[in-house]
Amino acid sequence: MHEARTYRDFLQSADLVSFTVVVKETDLFILARSDLHGLALETVINHRHKLESFIDKYPDFKTSLAPVRIPLGAPEVVRMMAEAGKAANVGPMAAVAGAFSELVGRALMERSPEVIVENGGDIFINTLRERTVALFAGDSPLSGKTGIKISPQDSPVGVCTSSGKVGPSLSLGVAHAACIVAKSAALADAAATAAGNAVKAEGDVRAGLGAAAGIPGVLGAVIISGDKLGAWGRVELVKVTPPLSPSQDKRGRGVKI
Repeated sequence: MHEARTYRDFLQSADLVSFTVVVKETDLFILARSDLHGLALETVINHRHKLESFIDKYPDFKTSLAPVRIPLGAPEVVRMMAEAGKAANVGPMAAVAGAFSELVGRALMERSPEVIVENGGDIFINTLRERTVALFAGDSPLSGKTGIKISPQDSPVGVCTSSGKVGPSLSLGVAHAACIVAKSAALADAAATAAGNAVKAEGDVRAGLGAAAGIPGVLGAVIISGDKLGAWGRVELVKVTPPLSPSQDKRGRGVKI
């Protein structure tokens, strides 16, 4: 069953074509120079098959909340997830959404110079002009009012968000939004989980930022918890106008491009 992702009403860009790809739990919203649905679908099916086959053989890969060792010759998607989980000290499934965003995004880059792939708030971006990723944080009064500027020179880049308040993803913390920027979307996804897990008390954004800063490969982080916002690293915050209210974003996670 797929949850309605109403925040996607705001994921539009006049210079790009939008389309969706849904295969089981993988639910992608994609922006590119042309409709590349067929290639995106083929990429998702290919990597999902390899991941599902691997999990059938190694079920701990799906259930572990800690890094796992994988055999030599494991599929690319498995390697990406395992390496990201190891770097962030979380289970490999914490990187699954970011990994699929990245794999599909890189496949589409061969045919489109600009690609944005969103997967439940976990995003791969390759852009030729400045874009703004707006931070949605559920019922926090800061939700939808601040964004992260993504410049062409930063591309390609992953921008991924975890929340202990909203959405289906597992989080052991209470952050409204833990957003990570990294060159790898898989790493950004895993690191967002780790940073979100570190926020054990509402308003304690320092704990989340400290966790993010300790993960190799993380470029920057933004943590929203209650009415507190903190940022670390290579992130340029911008005001989002008009601000989007929590009632406009039913899941509390996502972006405005």
